[in-house]
Amino acid sequence: MKKILLSIIICFLSISSYAQEQITTELEKAYGEEKYDLIISEHSEKVSEYPAKAIYYVGLAYYMKADDNNVLKLMDLSIKKDKTDPDTYFIKGMTLNYMEQFEKAIESFNKAIELDSNNANYFSGLGDSYFNQKKYKKALSTYISATKKQENIDRPFTMIPQIYAELNQPEKALKAFYTSKENIAKDSDSYITALYNIGQYELLNKNYDKAEVALKELVELSPTDYHSYSKLVQVYYGKKEYKKAEPYKQKLYQAYEQGVLEGNLRNEFCFDQFVWNDKLVFGFERFAEKPDKIYYKHVFYVTDEQTGKTEFTIQTENSPISIEHGHEKYILGMDKNGTHSTFNYGIKENFEYDYLKKMVLNVLNEEIKATASSRKGKK
Repeated sequence: MKKILLSIIICFLSISSYAQEQITTELEKAYGEEKYDLIISEHSEKVSEYPAKAIYYVGLAYYMKADDNNVLKLMDLSIKKDKTDPDTYFIKGMTLNYMEQFEKAIESFNKAIELDSNNANYFSGLGDSYFNQKKYKKALSTYISATKKQENIDRPFTMIPQIYAELNQPEKALKAFYTSKENIAKDSDSYITALYNIGQYELLNKNYDKAEVALKELVELSPTDYHSYSKLVQVYYGKKEYKKAEPYKQKLYQAYEQGVLEGNLRNEFCFDQFVWNDKLVFGFERFAEKPDKIYYKHVFYVTDEQTGKTEFTIQTENSPISIEHGHEKYILGMDKNGTHSTFNYGIKENFEYDYLKKMVLNVLNEEIKATASSRKGKK
């Protein structure tokens, strides 16, 4: 009788174990098929009866629906039934990061790492916690640890150069962007970000050939990245290869006509930048032209070294009267300290940029004097 009873108990336990494995497998499959709403509607009320891993998958469905409170509730229930699954602690940590409860998130990620120290995702999540707290050195160390794991993931390679930038270490940031480019998926947004930043840093370093390589690859992969067209224009102006810049300027004008430009690009694009007396000067070209009215076409913004704010501008101004008399389309002007000044130097419509830049530098160095000045009235 005892043997029969024991056999019945074993049989019952086997059936129960099989049922639990089956529900876990079923939920794993449904999650893989992205049936999140189905998982929630059919299983959330019965979840307390499920094994830990099955509860985890129901929690993942809530995670994909951004229902943070239910995610935490189910991850805690899963942990209560099984404290040895690092994935559960990881999802809990990610959710706490989204909720900006970073200290609690750090506890969860550390527990996941304690259970499995070879998973790059766990270190990356922990790095995010530190990064969001602006603990950049801790974040950097953690992301670097993530890159040394067997399975590479994009995020740490993307974040490391950003941290070097935050720490004002541009040389290390550039090197890290090159490393990022070599390790992340070529079809990802992060790859485009790496190319853009390589182009930007190399442009600032006046390594125009390297900047050109990065930015040309970028616009081939992302033909509507109009900011990169502006950067390529700057590259060719830096190399004094102005004809090579023209096709990219034309693409910007076409995009302007189509109304697809956003942000600062909606009105103007940067074509050159240079340093004068430790001040950075940005040369912008404006798209819009106003026939029979005075407008600024090429504007050079002279910026404050500390704040980056514009101190004054030098610009080409169209001259309807000059055009009417068959003379040059533009004259040189300056707005500084509430005073508008003009200089008796005409600029042709199809001017050579070296000549315009020389005139701008002459104004900056006070080598030419204004022919007329007037105070601007208050608006």
